[in-house]
Amino acid sequence: MANKIKIALIGYGKMGKEIDTLCQNSKDFEVVSISLKNKSEKLDLKGIAKADIAIDFTSRDVVLKNIEEVAKLGVNMVVGTTGWYEDIDKVKKIVEKNKIGLIYSPNFSVGVNVFFKMMDEAAKLFSKFPEYDTYGLEIHHKAKLDSPSGTALKIAGKIKNLNFHSVRAGSNPGFHEVVFDSLADKITFSHQAYNRIGFAKGVLKAAKIIKGKKGIYIFEDVLN
Repeated sequence: MANKIKIALIGYGKMGKEIDTLCQNSKDFEVVSISLKNKSEKLDLKGIAKADIAIDFTSRDVVLKNIEEVAKLGVNMVVGTTGWYEDIDKVKKIVEKNKIGLIYSPNFSVGVNVFFKMMDEAAKLFSKFPEYDTYGLEIHHKAKLDSPSGTALKIAGKIKNLNFHSVRAGSNPGFHEVVFDSLADKITFSHQAYNRIGFAKGVLKAAKIIKGKKGIYIFEDVLN
């Protein structure tokens, strides 16, 4: 049997725990380090140095520092934390300087990334027909901090004049809907996550993709 891919988890919230569970039952992955189970902790740099891939699901206020520290160790990264994309040029320099590989996305669900591709095509088609208005709706559980979500912002960036409405209530793990509406008809695209398993599986797909690579990638572009 081939050696397992060694994973260092940075952040141990809902996503970190879901990824850990999948790794515990996997023939391909093993978790060798867990950092930042709470905000008062520091990075487990010795443990991370033993990993093939570090996976970051923390918060926007610490993610850039995490990337910098992990890059110095020469460990490749999967970054699911959002809210830092305005600093993408800084991260590219960190990745290049330390000769690591990093893959990021606002959403690692395979279904959502297919949805992104569908929105690319829909935007091209509907741009020819100004009689269609567009609007979007996203729903997430009440504990989700960012509003709109990184996924909603990604979708909104693909479609001109798309207004997204965000709801934070209940326990929904993630719902996104885009509507093209005219006086004659309405076309609706939507994605509903049932749980976080799809996100976690996508993260581990990303870990396989980035292992051994150098440079910065977005999951949507390399998924295929």
